[in-house]
Amino acid sequence: MDITDAIIKNGQDKMRIIQELVPGKQITIAHIIASPDEILYTKLGLNPEIDYNHSSIGIMTMSPAETAVIAADIAMKSSNVELGFVDRFSGTLIITGSVSNTETAVNSVCEYAKNKLGFAVCDITKT
Repeated sequence: MDITDAIIKNGQDKMRIIQELVPGKQITIAHIIASPDEILYTKLGLNPEIDYNHSSIGIMTMSPAETAVIAADIAMKSSNVELGFVDRFSGTLIITGSVSNTETAVNSVCEYAKNKLGFAVCDITKT
């Protein structure tokens, strides 16, 4: 949960942002981008020469954040995808691969989280 409040001091607006994470066992985003534009690979810090020809990006966020490490392992073992980014502090996972491999990996992570870890899992979306 994010909480933002503005504080007015001495006639000046000052913004104070407080981010608060409420721990839960959940996957909040599971999205597949099929045939992304090459610029998206560059902006995400992925190497377009290596990754662009794979033609899809999978993005997931989860909490607790450390679950991203488990999700990365499951994704890579379940399908022929490459790890683009994993962050155990924010719970973000980005994978790349063919559309079918990315779908398989994201499905595998969601199924494991739901059935083995007891997570609340969002629907998988695709663009």
